[in-house]
Amino acid sequence: MTEAMENPGGEAYLAAIAGIVADVEDVAVEIARAQIRELRVLAAAGRLAEEQGALSDANVLLHDMALRSISAEVAGVMQMTDRAVQRRISEARVTIEGFPAAVAAWEAGRIVRGHVTAIVDAGVNLPAELWAEFEANAIERCERETPNRVRGELEILAHRMHPRTFAERHEEAAAGRCVRLVPGRDGMSDLIATLPTVIAEGIHDRLAQQARAIIDTRGERASGSDVVATDSRTTDQVRADVFADLLLAGTPALDDTRDTTAGPLGAIRARVQVLVPAATLSGADDGPCDLAGRSPIDPATARLLAGATHVWQRLFHDAASGVTVSTDSYRVPSGMRRFLQARDQHCRFPGCRVAAIRCEVDHTHDHALGGRTELSNLAHLCQRHHSMKQFTAWKVRQLKGGVLEWTSPLGRTYREDAPTPAVAFTPATTHPGDPAPF
Repeated sequence: MTEAMENPGGEAYLAAIAGIVADVEDVAVEIARAQIRELRVLAAAGRLAEEQGALSDANVLLHDMALRSISAEVAGVMQMTDRAVQRRISEARVTIEGFPAAVAAWEAGRIVRGHVTAIVDAGVNLPAELWAEFEANAIERCERETPNRVRGELEILAHRMHPRTFAERHEEAAAGRCVRLVPGRDGMSDLIATLPTVIAEGIHDRLAQQARAIIDTRGERASGSDVVATDSRTTDQVRADVFADLLLAGTPALDDTRDTTAGPLGAIRARVQVLVPAATLSGADDGPCDLAGRSPIDPATARLLAGATHVWQRLFHDAASGVTVSTDSYRVPSGMRRFLQARDQHCRFPGCRVAAIRCEVDHTHDHALGGRTELSNLAHLCQRHHSMKQFTAWKVRQLKGGVLEWTSPLGRTYREDAPTPAVAFTPATTHPGDPAPF
């Protein structure tokens, strides 16, 4: 056993971790260079195929054969199928030729490949003449956040910039909703449903809640001299079984005996947090609304949710100024929790984007050690990062304005600013003749 393993808090351990981190940084630079070079080579292959096809006065099919031929040639070296290489050539051309500034920022180390992928995925749906403008704004936002956090923001930005309204495009996309069966291996298949996002999120959330409820009912029984659990299924397995039970029998089974009594599961309802711009709610704007922590949804669905609910659980903000004009009455025991959900929006560990409604409110300074239950000492952490704060050498302190300062075991600090406020309270201005507030 090495000295570092014997004393995980000692200098040898920290030196070993520092060496690993330094090596990872060096490798990341090398990998980025190789990936960019590969993209440029594949893009060059695509241009060569285009030039080759243009030399002959042939039809579209023969022009495509030039690309297929080069793809097959490259596939032999890359040990991939020619179809996969042809797809990668097309993607490389879009990235290299369509979003050169993003590639340059990646090459300079300002952003990483995940950022470039997010930029291309969101921007490619815009008309080509808007790519450069979108790209410039997207790069600036990517420099401040990790790829998984900024992806939803880039999608919203692209939807806002599109000359056609999100409502129009969503209506067309919704016409393509479907259920597909993809045969798999060993007697298994994938049943894939393409649905409006808010419906899909609600289905998945309800399945997750029901799976947790079933797991909570697990009991034990005697087997000889041993005691064994009556249900040993994993959460994924239970979720899949509940999905099948609901579709085939109309009710979820509580345990592995397939009890047909739904019990408390029938009362479980999914909860979806939606941020609705005030102009969209009123019908003055048809821009997208934000399914917090996930992706955009169409305005018609957001308005329907707002109008049909008896308990408001949404945030409404002015998209033009970014100022929230009203807040949601979340299902939480106090106004403090509502404020924290609106302030944090997601887990406050650097890079994590688990939505606040799926996180735990944590005392930055442990309550058992004298930490007070107040806004300046509370922040949302997902279960993974809450446990890491408790059981590893990662430390955190909270500064003014909800800013968290994380310190790694190596002594590196990471500043985690509070997200752009989803809720802001401003003094009301009154004028002579205005009706009295109620």
